[in-house]
Amino acid sequence: MQVPMSSYLVEIKPQIQELIRLLEREFDYVSVLCTDVKGTTYRVSMHQTTVGDYHFCERGFVVRAWQDGSYTEYSFNNLTDATDLAEEITSALKSEFQALKALGIAQMESPLVQEEAITKTMQNEIEIDPETVSAEEILSHLRKLCNAGAAHEGILEFQSTVSFARVNKLFLSSKKDLMQSYAFSEGSLSAIGTENGKQNMSYRSCSGLKGVEILNEMDAIVEEIIAVLYDKLHSDPVIPGMYDVITAPDVTGVIAHEAFGHGVEMDMFVKNRALAKEYIGKPVASQLSSMHDGAVGAQQVSSYLFDDEGTPGTDTTVIDHGTLVTGISDLVSALRLGTTPTGNGKRESFERKVYSRMTNTYFTAGTDKLDDMIASIEHGYLLESVQSGMEDPKHWGIQCMVGLGREIKDGKLTGKVVSPVTLTGYVPDLLKSISMVSDKEELFGSGMCGKGHKEWVKVSDGGPYLKCKVRLG
Repeated sequence: MQVPMSSYLVEIKPQIQELIRLLEREFDYVSVLCTDVKGTTYRVSMHQTTVGDYHFCERGFVVRAWQDGSYTEYSFNNLTDATDLAEEITSALKSEFQALKALGIAQMESPLVQEEAITKTMQNEIEIDPETVSAEEILSHLRKLCNAGAAHEGILEFQSTVSFARVNKLFLSSKKDLMQSYAFSEGSLSAIGTENGKQNMSYRSCSGLKGVEILNEMDAIVEEIIAVLYDKLHSDPVIPGMYDVITAPDVTGVIAHEAFGHGVEMDMFVKNRALAKEYIGKPVASQLSSMHDGAVGAQQVSSYLFDDEGTPGTDTTVIDHGTLVTGISDLVSALRLGTTPTGNGKRESFERKVYSRMTNTYFTAGTDKLDDMIASIEHGYLLESVQSGMEDPKHWGIQCMVGLGREIKDGKLTGKVVSPVTLTGYVPDLLKSISMVSDKEELFGSGMCGKGHKEWVKVSDGGPYLKCKVRLG
């Protein structure tokens, strides 16, 4: 089925267009982003059942205006008479400009955006609309998954979770008339178990531009996470050192996300907080590796028609056969840098400012077979079950927490498992060591991405299996 447009946004559109017309009497540029995001999260564990709003539910508006070389914004969620609202917004924005001048605070100037006229809509397709399925049906399916996991020996807790979201956005200016409505789902299973006084956990997820059909994908994950849990319960600590490793697609994704995802967010270029700014056009990785980011390059939870500034989504080649080609940017950063915006301007909500943010970030597939990659390693590990990651864009240090590593000796998996594993290194050293790339890629979108310690947005990441050399601890 095709995801329907928000009836609310359709209804209030003429009122927003009138608001823009009135504000343009006072400002050289005016745009309005209207959001209507709804969704539900269902969770069943061995001890409780919960149903609640999806994390990013919202309904509101943000006005952006340009005057005297600077942009300013005003957000609200109470839509009143257009004339009264225009007076209120004009007063607030002009007071802000005057206060900055009175305090002698210098503003970073930004060129006036030159928009091209565009009218476009997008609605994605899903198989089963969550609004046509009762909460009890969904919870019943989650209970079956929970009971199946809990039935295994040594399980202390088992949890099944699914979220259904519907994102509706309308972007209007004097030249742009854009509307999109898309749905996505994310499911996860987690288990905590114990054996011989040792305790550990396992987690797996799935996501996509899907509806209730994602529950069927979750059915296949139960036995998988139980097997991984038992492997971790029988694991040993890794001996620290440099190793040849193969990163599973989820680990590859976090490397992409941390290494040249955050590292090429171009609002950091404006502030001179990213080393990547100095390496555009230079080799930073193995010639076997290419990396993309974009809302249209892959179909996952961060695939959209336009970003929160009305810029069309793109497929950006960040690294092309080892060479750093470009970064990813929001509109204002691109205007300040004199570059082309890539459709990566995203807000946590209508109440928060825009930053350059990732969408779907991934290494592209190569030509190697996984079996051949394993056979090529004398002693190393197959790393899987990523947990977290972080990177320093100014100095290119990277750290990833990985759930487990499967030992490889003389080209074969030995059955021995090490856990937990910390992968660390200098980004160019890690990426330049890539010597094999598998022929299939996979993306994951069940998590969120923060900017610093806040500003959470939905993203996905992934890629193929990569063979590289890293430091483990």
